[in-house]
Amino acid sequence: MSSTPEATTTAAPRDGRARWAAMPFIAMGVAMIIVDATIVNVAVPVIIRNLHISEVGAEWLNSIYSLVFAALLISFGFAGDAIGRRRMFLLGTSIFVLASLVSATASSGGVLILGRALQGVGGAMILPATLATVNVLFSGKERAIAFAIWGSTIGVFGALGPLFGGLLTTEISWRWAFLVNLLIGAIIVIGILRFVPETGGRGARPRLDLAGNGLVALAFAGLVFGLIEGGTYGWWQQAARLQVGSLRWPAGWISPVPVALALGVLGLIAFVLREARRLRRGAATLVDLSLFRIRSFAAGLSAIFVVSLGEFGILFVLPLFLEGVRRYTAVHTGVVLLAIALGTLFAGGMTPQLARLVGARGIARFGLLFEAVGLLGLGLFISRTVGAWTLVPWLAAYGVGLGMASAQLPGVILAEIPMARSGQASGIQSTIRQVGSAFGIAVLGTLFASQISSRTERAVHAAGIPAATAHQVAALVRGSGGAALHTLGALPHGQLLLSAASSAVADATSFVSLVAAGFIAIGLIATLLLPRGAEAALEG
Repeated sequence: MSSTPEATTTAAPRDGRARWAAMPFIAMGVAMIIVDATIVNVAVPVIIRNLHISEVGAEWLNSIYSLVFAALLISFGFAGDAIGRRRMFLLGTSIFVLASLVSATASSGGVLILGRALQGVGGAMILPATLATVNVLFSGKERAIAFAIWGSTIGVFGALGPLFGGLLTTEISWRWAFLVNLLIGAIIVIGILRFVPETGGRGARPRLDLAGNGLVALAFAGLVFGLIEGGTYGWWQQAARLQVGSLRWPAGWISPVPVALALGVLGLIAFVLREARRLRRGAATLVDLSLFRIRSFAAGLSAIFVVSLGEFGILFVLPLFLEGVRRYTAVHTGVVLLAIALGTLFAGGMTPQLARLVGARGIARFGLLFEAVGLLGLGLFISRTVGAWTLVPWLAAYGVGLGMASAQLPGVILAEIPMARSGQASGIQSTIRQVGSAFGIAVLGTLFASQISSRTERAVHAAGIPAATAHQVAALVRGSGGAALHTLGALPHGQLLLSAASSAVADATSFVSLVAAGFIAIGLIATLLLPRGAEAALEG
């Protein structure tokens, strides 16, 4: 089996102060990797211009981090159980800092994407190690509080990322969005060495399922590539030739997109069948499928996957709208999106009191309801001329929901998991969240791009511009994700083009917000499957 025996897990320190002394550094490690999932969002328009990358490249810049993160989380969660979660936390922080240096000094989009991929490796080590450590260190009411801190950190710093990115991009350079990790990482390393106890198995050797890892990586890469590149290479017939180095996709063949999607689906099926066969034989597995027999775990994962589709995808789209259509600076965009963080902080303050009244499941459901309402409001009110104060209440409502849901769902999902398998379970949970994030960026980003293209072409042509010109304008706006809108004013009929294209991008943003609200609503329905027993286990 893939789990480490219970006897190998170090008991939590008896001194409560020693346990809580570790918590700030655990939270700081989580904050660092979560901030970097969203900090580049407001910098994307600047990076597009600075490094001359396309809208598709911008999607990869965001999604590659989550993709690599997701592909390795389960393996590193299992390895942390075996070799030590503190050791894994320390190694992951070191790799993350080095990857941040690569990203900060990137001279091209390709190098920056490589740096983001390496950050995903470090983040995949950190996240399950921190969650499993919290799960082992704390029990009873303390565990509920610790899980709330861990989950709220994700919500708050995911929302603060755009503000930090905006400030650094506007006042210094987008490169400082990565350089700042060098200082933060050094503080975390000192805190790990001084305050964080080892909670993993001593003397155990991790038996990694390398073939399973390969299948997971193939599946995720195929699915995310297909979703992101569908608009570029065509969903069935080739719209452009794919070239990697000297290799080119053959002319006359179907597009590489359906092939990639098919490989992704087949990879997932092969992975599940292989893991089930190895589990029956008692061999090491990447995913212990028996965990999915625990209803709270299975139902909670379903909810968190769908929720992540909406949460992270919308944070990719909104900065493109605010900076492209409303012409906000990166820092102004960050300030507007700060409403999400403030809502999350407000939710964090009232969640413990509300949890005593309605329980963890109830808080999670209220949170998802607030998220859906906030996104619905954005979808209804976003327009070419909308003001920041119209958006702020809906962003704040979304933030309140994000704070409630992210603080409670992780604890409920892990509540009935045996301690010895908490690392692998934490890795699976984090993987599902990151897969949802990558898919959300891919799905909503692709939907956003296609809506921009079709709506812009229709709006420009309807304004009396010839069809050929309308098609060229639509391609320009789509290729930049809206960042090139300001260049339209210098063209013939510039103001007419700018007005029509800006309205089209606003309408596309509104549409994507409504789709994201639908994802959250589906996640809310999924929480109805969460059993009452999970709540009792969390409190006990």
